[in-house]
Amino acid sequence: MRVRIERDPSRPCYVISVAASMVRVHPRTLRIYEEEGFLAPARTPTNIRLYSENDIRQVVWIRHLTRNRGVNLAGIKVLFELEEKLGRRILEALYSKDMADEEAANREEARSREAEQPRPSRTPDRVTAPMKETY
Repeated sequence: MRVRIERDPSRPCYVISVAASMVRVHPRTLRIYEEEGFLAPARTPTNIRLYSENDIRQVVWIRHLTRNRGVNLAGIKVLFELEEKLGRRILEALYSKDMADEEAANREEARSREAEQPRPSRTPDRVTAPMKETY
């Protein structure tokens, strides 16, 4: 019998370089997000930043809002404060809805490209005679 270990999303375990590569940002970006108050990574006794799954998720939401929604960091700060006051995960719902919309748009685009492609005919358009070899 295998025992499955449950992962705690709040447990800090990723150093800054690993966390940055997971979300495809530069480590400096994570430091900026910390300076702006978006993240509060745990620290080791030697002052090394450790990021949790929740921190990683937060960075993904920030990147989504800045890249796909055009929200600047001041706007993100307001959204996070609003979310905290309301006590609800509105950003997570927004992100999930955006991802579903993007998926649907990609499927529709693929269907339209498929419909535009001509179907191969069963008979060739023209018949050519084999070429004679010349030496």
